[in-house]
Amino acid sequence: MLKLTPAERSELRSEAHALKPIVLIGEAGLTPAVLKEIDAGLNAHGLMKVRVFGDDREARIAMYDAICAELKAAPVQHIGKLLVIYRPKTDNIKETKLVKKGKGLREVTIVKPSASGTKKPTVSKVMVKGNERVTQGGNVKRAKPRQASMKKSSLGK
Repeated sequence: MLKLTPAERSELRSEAHALKPIVLIGEAGLTPAVLKEIDAGLNAHGLMKVRVFGDDREARIAMYDAICAELKAAPVQHIGKLLVIYRPKTDNIKETKLVKKGKGLREVTIVKPSASGTKKPTVSKVMVKGNERVTQGGNVKRAKPRQASMKKSSLGK
C-alpha cells in the first residue's frame, strides 16, 4: 500500500472534492471485474472516487483496504459510502534514440491514453531535433536560446 503525508492527503482531498464516482460497487461486492475497472480508472486519472452501496461499515472498510493493497494505491478519504483512492499515473512517454544524445534527429514514441480511459491509447512517432524536447503532455517544444547578460554585452562595445 502506498503511504501519503498528511499534507499530500489534504491536497488530494481538495482535488477529489469536485470528482464524481467512477466505479460503483453493488451487492456482488469486490469482484475481479470491479478491481479491473478501478485499476483502469487509476491508470487514466490517478485520483478517483468509488461509491459502495451497502450499509455495513466494516465491509466498506475491508473493501477499501483490499482495493488499496491489491492495486498498490493510497487511501485518501472514506466518507460514508464514498471511497477516495490515489495512485500516481505512470509515465506514458517513451523515447528511443537513433543517434547519439544531443546530436541530430531522434525518434520519439508518444503514447497518450484516451480521455475516457476505456479506448486504446493513441500512439504516434515523431522525429525530434537535438534542440527540441517532448513535454509531459506529449507536445514537442524547442529549447530556448541561452539568454545573454546585458552587462557583458554592453561592456564589449
